[in-house]
Amino acid sequence: MTEGEDPLSIDDIVSHCFFFFLAGFETSSSAISFTCYELAQHPEIQQKVRDEIETTMEKHGGKLTYEAVMEMTYMDKVVYESMRKYPALPFLLRMCSKAYRIPDTDITVEKGTRVFIPLLGIHYDPEFYSDPEKFDPERFSEENKATRPSFSWMPFGEGPRICIGMRFGMLQTKLGLYALLRKYKFTLNKKTKRPLVFSKAGILTSPEGSIWVDLEEIK
Repeated sequence: MTEGEDPLSIDDIVSHCFFFFLAGFETSSSAISFTCYELAQHPEIQQKVRDEIETTMEKHGGKLTYEAVMEMTYMDKVVYESMRKYPALPFLLRMCSKAYRIPDTDITVEKGTRVFIPLLGIHYDPEFYSDPEKFDPERFSEENKATRPSFSWMPFGEGPRICIGMRFGMLQTKLGLYALLRKYKFTLNKKTKRPLVFSKAGILTSPEGSIWVDLEEIK
């Protein structure tokens, strides 16, 4: 806080905390649903995540710790790829804070202009992701990420306005997948419509109908 700046009021603090939990919970529930949908269709990827879970838990003596969750890097790739295909919001809205000339053009975005950022368009752009309809977690290996602009994946936004619930949401998503994958195998139920069609109702990315996944307990 700089000198002369007003401190946060209790209302400010409460509203930020409310948004923190809202953003984290909604992101994680959506991400888990869509990830289960993809894993049910890709049993080899599903098993690879399960193997990583078992290896990591064995390394940590069977204790689920924050460090253990952070070591599940293949699960990270799976979640990132799921959120590429199904970001919680299909677009972002921002307001230009100062005049900006787009490089190599004569276009200047004036201060105060509202900017619409089409996340689905960026996440499915073949310039950044070849065969964008394919579910491929290896897109998010360190080597492959280095070949793309950092702003080509923005399910949480980016920059100083990045989602406040990002880390909370990612942690919850991984914990939810951990709990499910250790006990169950996923298969896609016939009730699930394929291919998924995004609903036009509301602003959140959601499928028309529901995602139905069958769970088989691992003996």
